[in-house]
Amino acid sequence: MELSCKSEYGILALLELATHYQSGEPLQIRTIAAQQNIPDRYLEQLLATLRRGGIVKSQRGSKGGYILSREPWKITLFEVMGCLEGLDVRTCDQDVQPKTTVDNGVIEDIWLEARQAANAVLQKYTLQDLREKRDARRQLDIMYYI
Repeated sequence: MELSCKSEYGILALLELATHYQSGEPLQIRTIAAQQNIPDRYLEQLLATLRRGGIVKSQRGSKGGYILSREPWKITLFEVMGCLEGLDVRTCDQDVQPKTTVDNGVIEDIWLEARQAANAVLQKYTLQDLREKRDARRQLDIMYYI
């Protein structure tokens, strides 16, 4: 499995919002884009999707921007990925289903197990966990260079 560019940029934007969550101030698209090196126009589309999914809220006006809709420790990566990608996407065309054989059944069982394992990992981690891991890694990098 690969992480799509859409999901990576979306998670990076949410990580930036989680970092500034305590301030209560919304972040503008250009600020998030500059911090995370995301194209502005693409970020605008991603944040609109996340807003429709209830993960972020937007605020209009001169001090407007985006904020998380709830605390970072209450937003899981599973929820984010479900909003951005949808997690129950089938790779086979719905109209062209292979004949059900023992071989197909074995493949389907293993694929289901892999999908369940991936979903369990995504449900385990929140935006707060990502933030803490990032901060810990930054500390290690600082200590390494001293």
